[in-house]
Amino acid sequence: MKPELGTAKQEVPTQATLSATNIGGIDETEVSFQDGVTVLSGRNATNRTSLLQAIMAALGSDQVSLKADADEGSATLEFGDEIYRRHLSRRNGTITTDGDPYLEDPELADLFAFLLESNEARQAVARGDDLRELIMRPVDTGAIKTEIEQYEQRKREIDEQLDELDTLEQRLPDLEAKRTRVTDEIETLRDELETAQADLEETNVDVEKRREEQSELETKLDELRETRSELERVRDRIETERESIEALKEERSEIRDRLESLSTGEETDVSQIEAEIDALQEEKADLSEEISQLKSTIQFNEQLLEEPDSFLGETTETDDGPITDQLLDESETVTCWTCGSSVAREQIETTIDQLRTAHQERLKERSEIDSELTDRRETLSTIKENRTEYRQTQQRLESTDDEIERRSDRIDDLTDKREDLTDAIDDLEAEIDDLESEDYGDILDQHKEVNQLEFKLERKERKRDEIEDEIATIEDRLNEREDLKSRREDLTDELTDLRTRIDQIEANAVEAFNEHMENLRATLGYDNLDRIWIDRTTREVREGRRKVTKSSFDLKIVRSTDDGAAYEDTIDHLSESEREVIGLVFALAGYLVHDVYETVPFMLLDSLEAIDSERIAALVEYFESHVPYLVVALLDEDAQAIESPHSEITEI
Repeated sequence: MKPELGTAKQEVPTQATLSATNIGGIDETEVSFQDGVTVLSGRNATNRTSLLQAIMAALGSDQVSLKADADEGSATLEFGDEIYRRHLSRRNGTITTDGDPYLEDPELADLFAFLLESNEARQAVARGDDLRELIMRPVDTGAIKTEIEQYEQRKREIDEQLDELDTLEQRLPDLEAKRTRVTDEIETLRDELETAQADLEETNVDVEKRREEQSELETKLDELRETRSELERVRDRIETERESIEALKEERSEIRDRLESLSTGEETDVSQIEAEIDALQEEKADLSEEISQLKSTIQFNEQLLEEPDSFLGETTETDDGPITDQLLDESETVTCWTCGSSVAREQIETTIDQLRTAHQERLKERSEIDSELTDRRETLSTIKENRTEYRQTQQRLESTDDEIERRSDRIDDLTDKREDLTDAIDDLEAEIDDLESEDYGDILDQHKEVNQLEFKLERKERKRDEIEDEIATIEDRLNEREDLKSRREDLTDELTDLRTRIDQIEANAVEAFNEHMENLRATLGYDNLDRIWIDRTTREVREGRRKVTKSSFDLKIVRSTDDGAAYEDTIDHLSESEREVIGLVFALAGYLVHDVYETVPFMLLDSLEAIDSERIAALVEYFESHVPYLVVALLDEDAQAIESPHSEITEI
């Protein structure tokens, strides 16, 4: 699996030079590294861990400490023509940083490249934590979820269009039958009109001679025809408005049903949830500050044990040897740098253990707060989305009501107009009756008949044209169906892919971790550990009003008894050294799974005392081809086992 993690800033040169001031227990130093393996060799209390922290600082990590008696420090890394600087300051017990480090985001490196004893991945395994968050942290799944929401919205829009097309298609048979009926009526009217016109022509009346007398009558007849046409148009408009109102009422009913299914969200106090989120964020910030202070205190005490020289200033010779030798003699005491009193090493170690326990408890508390914050934020988001949809649906309902009212008012106006036109027609017909004479009664009747037939024919033809236009419009719309179905199918495929992509990413990540952990286990040759693997399980949990599927990554171990019987065990039952080994194996697997070498030029290894010399040598050989700069801190006897070509630093 290769998540999108970006690329390194530049081609990694073959040599790097590090300068550090007041980092860890270092006063000031400058060290050059050749690409490949570099071994920091020596006994404890020789600033090897401090040098690793200086490298981390220059690369961009915040997991570093200042010298106990200093308020400022710095780390500079020269890579060819590029220089990366980092400045550290102590403010109110907290270390702040600025500058231009190598990495813009050190999170991936802190997890899987800077493998000191306090490394989060190593510690999570030792504690038996769920490993999903660590494994998936470098992978951006938020962008996938946003994309899913966008595709779902587009699919809903297409579904609505297809539903509309289905409704339109259901109207086609009725429209076609109506067109056939109207066409037949038109043919009948044309036949009747032809007959009436022929009868009129056969009538033996000198129309031209009587034209002057009949002009007023013909004018009234034309006016009557126009008025009847106008009346028919008004009636059609009234019918159209009524059909629109019926459709709007159906839509209003659907909107009301939807509105009833939605909650206004008023029963939930959003301000209370927001206040809870603010409180949790403040609690998290306080915990983060406390964690940082605990970490600094732990690092200080560890340095006090390992590097007492850095807290005592210049050493002086006495008759009994250097002060450092006196501090590390059989008395097993350490001189406090603040008050000068001697403190038993065992007492300091006990204090460190207590601080570590407190540190882990605070980390666990912060993790629980993070989970609770996520739940609160998702709940708040769901409530706000629901309220927004409720408001939008309410607005649609109000808009529909307004439209129904407007159309009802329009019908009232048209009804008034229809009555006026009906009255006008009655008046015109009365006037025409008055103008008709006995001598020309037949011809006037024939004129009226022709006039009425022409009017009916015109109306029917207009009606047919409207039906044909509507049919053509529906058929044009139906031609879009296949394209819409194709687009919906593509969207469905995309949604299926997106919805399973996170699941696939998780499955691929677990598979890759398991593969690399097995390779590392085989390389290190731990025969009593038959298998180490991550078991991925999923379960449905409720988040607010929704059910979501969540994954859990649990570390599983198979061991063998002395007589060769295999059994499954848990991390809790392993010895401290075994937990440290498995934690290191997990972190190293993460380095390979996430291709950390593509963005981070250094891998740093420290606190390998739980592994024997031969296995350390095998581990170094395994990783030397994966990383440009592999820097490993070892005791002298372990360093002697490294056979592959390497540089060695003994003085810092």
